[in-house]
Amino acid sequence: RPAASRGLSADAVTCPTIPGNGDENEVIPSLEFSPMTHHSTNKSTFIIFLLISIAAGALSALFTGNMSGSYASFTKPSFAPPGILFLIIWTILYLLMGVSSYIVAQSDHPDKLLALRTYFIQLFFNFMWSILFFGLSNYLLAFFWLLLLILLIIIMIVRFHKIKPIAAYLQIPYLFWCIFAAILNFAVYLLN
Repeated sequence: RPAASRGLSADAVTCPTIPGNGDENEVIPSLEFSPMTHHSTNKSTFIIFLLISIAAGALSALFTGNMSGSYASFTKPSFAPPGILFLIIWTILYLLMGVSSYIVAQSDHPDKLLALRTYFIQLFFNFMWSILFFGLSNYLLAFFWLLLLILLIIIMIVRFHKIKPIAAYLQIPYLFWCIFAAILNFAVYLLN
């Protein structure tokens, strides 16, 4: 009989049996997760990792208050980009962070937890920088905080590279942007 008429799922496996028992093949239900269930779990995990990184930036902006007003109010160096560019770039960077951390989380590497711990620590430092810089207008402390963040990003990239090189490469734009932000941060400190 067909598997469906015997109440078995489409994921059942047909296996040969001992000749002479009346059935040429016997249908055995699969013990594996169905591809749809596994795909749904991965999709949910992927969305969670994206939301965590985006939430860090959004909550930081919420706690900081009027970042665009603050940015417009202080004296900036000539190389300072327009305020709208920050929103675009940070959105892209938070998405890359989410994808990168998801890739590491999906691996079976024994150092995965250490790498993800580093990721979440640097995400906290990222979260706090906006509060220090925009919320408290403490430009010097924010600069040193940003230097620590850059160090954590480098450590994270090295740890991610050991697990999945692509996850590390996705973090490189973030590193370069934070280096630029540190230069800009120090210039704002000197001018204000």
